[in-house]
Amino acid sequence: MLCADQLTISRQGNTLLDNVSCEMDTNELVALVGHNGSGKSTLIKALAGEMTINGGSIRLDERHISDYSSKELAKQMAYLPQQLPDAAGFTVRELVMLGRYPHQKWLQKPNQIDKDKVAQAMRITQVEAFADRTTTTLSGGERARVWLAMCLAQDTRYLLLDEPLAALDMHYQLEVIQLIRRLVDEQGLCVIIIVHDINLAAQYADRIIALKNGRVCHKGDIKSTMQPNILRSIFNVDMQLLRHPITGQPVAIA
Repeated sequence: MLCADQLTISRQGNTLLDNVSCEMDTNELVALVGHNGSGKSTLIKALAGEMTINGGSIRLDERHISDYSSKELAKQMAYLPQQLPDAAGFTVRELVMLGRYPHQKWLQKPNQIDKDKVAQAMRITQVEAFADRTTTTLSGGERARVWLAMCLAQDTRYLLLDEPLAALDMHYQLEVIQLIRRLVDEQGLCVIIIVHDINLAAQYADRIIALKNGRVCHKGDIKSTMQPNILRSIFNVDMQLLRHPITGQPVAIA
């Protein structure tokens, strides 16, 4: 289990997270929601061990994440930042192979296990057909699936994804979020994802954690979250709830 307990992070006199506590476990998709500047990216970076905390603790399997070496932690969780590094010049296969770095020694060439994990990740994310193309030739949805394949090749129990849908149009957003849902259901992963669309979160997530001004203002399942008073407390917007004509799930309309 991945746990944040009374987590506080401050930078240059500004409190980014204030007494935040939450828990995530395998076999679930957890959506982080909230307005811009609410602390979502700060939380996911901290959970990934990418930010120094000022107070509280983050534990993975009852062990402080600061007690893990960088490679040990990378064998447990994969983090995909909002601002992705430049991958120009890499083929799809080469980029996905980068996910194997925690399992390799310095300057070690990929072994058969590495190649098998990469092939499996590309098969699951359906990017095998363009394995030898450079990443710059791909569409937005294809690139998003390739980055996910890299995370899967890392062979971790936890995936932490900072707005992977933000730059995608509706078709690719659905394609990627459906793939993420399958990873949870079929691979037993825990995926923590920052989502701006509350309806996408409600349709595909198991639980929602909402942040506001650096604090957790709500956490719960979809039924408890999709209530007009709760949604207003999160987004400061009055919303009406309708039933999806096919799934029957609540849909929020501003």
